[in-house]
Amino acid sequence: MAHCLAAVASFSPSAVRRRLSSQVANVISSRSSVSFRSQKMSFVSISSRPSSLRFKICCSATGEAQAKKETVDKVCMIVKKQLAVPDGTPVTAESKFSELGADSLDTVEIVMGLEEEFNITVDETSAQDIATVQDAADLIEKLVTEKTA
Repeated sequence: MAHCLAAVASFSPSAVRRRLSSQVANVISSRSSVSFRSQKMSFVSISSRPSSLRFKICCSATGEAQAKKETVDKVCMIVKKQLAVPDGTPVTAESKFSELGADSLDTVEIVMGLEEEFNITVDETSAQDIATVQDAADLIEKLVTEKTA
């Protein structure tokens, strides 16, 4: 049996924790699952399997649309080029610049390469928030959309 709880668009973290705690207790005792929905957090599920005493929490954010695959692929290509990533080293949307060996200067160079490739301008504040390929691709999509609007 699954339980659902609709969260209000503006919710406090403590209210979510209280609701989550009571629902977790129900899930564990009934070995079912629970889902929460809100505008800020689109999906959270908690489930417990009869064969295990463990439970799993999954989250996916949909506050902002994710970038197109083509944009992510272009960003991956630019990151590989700017960081001289060896062939065979995977660069994916989840790749963090720091894990690929980028320092702050490398990140600035990546942003400059992205600005040139996509004909956009990234402000300093937004540039500081970029940590992964996906972050960069999402920002590019946002800036390109704003520019054409």
